[in-house]
Amino acid sequence: MTPRAAVLDLDGTLVSGDGLLPGARDAAAAIRERVEAVCFLTNNPTVPPEAYAARLRDLGIEAAPAEVVTACTATLAYLREHHADDAVYAIAGDDIVAQLRDAGVSLVADPTACECVVAGYDPDFDYDDMHAALRAFGDSGAVGFVGTDPDRTIPTPDGPVPGSGAVVHAISGVVERDPDVVLGKPSVETAGIVAERLGVPAADTVVVGDNPATDVAFGERAGMTTVRVRTGLGRADGGPDADVVVDDIGAAVRVFREA
Repeated sequence: MTPRAAVLDLDGTLVSGDGLLPGARDAAAAIRERVEAVCFLTNNPTVPPEAYAARLRDLGIEAAPAEVVTACTATLAYLREHHADDAVYAIAGDDIVAQLRDAGVSLVADPTACECVVAGYDPDFDYDDMHAALRAFGDSGAVGFVGTDPDRTIPTPDGPVPGSGAVVHAISGVVERDPDVVLGKPSVETAGIVAERLGVPAADTVVVGDNPATDVAFGERAGMTTVRVRTGLGRADGGPDADVVVDDIGAAVRVFREA
C-alpha cells in the first residue's frame, strides 16, 4: 500500500504544550510531500479549527482550517444532525461553550429547561456541575447526553491532566446513565468527517498518534494503517496494538517512504 493520505494527531504527537515536539516541523513537511491529503485530528475540543491552523502555521507547519478536525467539530456536526432544534445545556469550559454559541446552538442556562446535555473539558468542573446534571436529566430518559471526546487524560509537558473523558464519566456516574454518543476519536462519526475531508479511501490512509485508546483505535476502526509514537502518552496499554510503533513523529516518516 502506498499511502495517499495522512491523519496526524496533535497533542503528544506533533505538539507539546505551546511548542512543537522535536523534529515535528520537518516530519510534517516530509509527510505532506508524500501524500495527497493531510488531516490534523485532535480530541482537544477547546480550540476552533481556524485558531489551531493559525497556531500550527505560527510554529512553521503548513495547515489550513479545513485540514483541522477537532472533537468540537464532530460534536457540532452531531448536534446539527440529531439535536438541531433542541435546547442544550453545556457542562463544559468557556472555550467549548463559545464554539457552541458561535455555531448557533440554542444554549440554555437552566438545566431543567434543556433537551440535550453536552459534556466536555472543563478545568473548573465541580460539585455544582454534577448537581446541574442531576437536575437536567431528572427522571426523563428523553434528554440527550453527548460527550465531546473520551480522553480521560491529556498529555502536557508536566505530565497528564484530566480531560473531557473525566468530566463525561463523572456525569455518567452521578446520573447513572451512559452517554448517547462520545465524539472525537475513535468514534465512527468523527471517522466519517475525516474521510469526507480527505477524499481518500481509508485503506490508503495512515494515522499517526500517541494514544492507543483513541488514535490507534480510531485508525483500526476506520480501516487505516496505524502508527503509534512513544511521545505524549506513549503507552501500549488501554487500546489496540498499532501496526507500527516508533519513537517519535520523525521516525514515523519512514512509514510513508517504505509503505
